[in-house]
Amino acid sequence: MEVIATELPDVLILEPKVFGDARGFFYESFNARTFEALTGVTTTFVQDNHSRSQRGVLRGLHYQLENPQGKLVRVVQGEILDVCVDVRRSSPTFGRWVSVHLSAENQRQLWIPQGFAHGFVVLSDSAEFLYKTTDYYNPAAERCIRWDDPELAIDWQLQQAPLLSAKDQVGKTLKEAQVFP
Repeated sequence: MEVIATELPDVLILEPKVFGDARGFFYESFNARTFEALTGVTTTFVQDNHSRSQRGVLRGLHYQLENPQGKLVRVVQGEILDVCVDVRRSSPTFGRWVSVHLSAENQRQLWIPQGFAHGFVVLSDSAEFLYKTTDYYNPAAERCIRWDDPELAIDWQLQQAPLLSAKDQVGKTLKEAQVFP
């Protein structure tokens, strides 16, 4: 596995070694020893999630103040643009964001540590998104930052208005949001 740094030092792209031939392919999607050795991150994953979304669905930007979650995310069908925003007020990169294309084709994974808001938009006809979390989902602790916060000015690479959940339609701007110290 290769680790690729992003513009936000704590957010990492993981590129697995893929072994393929005419029959198909194989790769190890997670190995705790390798993950720790290559990233320096010691963690335990407690929950696996799987979502399927259609083209234009935008989910996010989500985070939990209590029970904060680190996430290891990947796409097994389709393509998304994955976005992470640093919401740690004491961080030198507070309010900065990074985006990464994840797809079944490129087989990349993204490590998003605690303290980051996370979201994605589906760029293909549909996409299946898998992610491991370091803590359990706590709906009472969940917060949402507006996908279209003008101060963040995230380039979602949209061709039309996104499809949003009711929760995502009422997200707050980063200025209004409760964030990590």
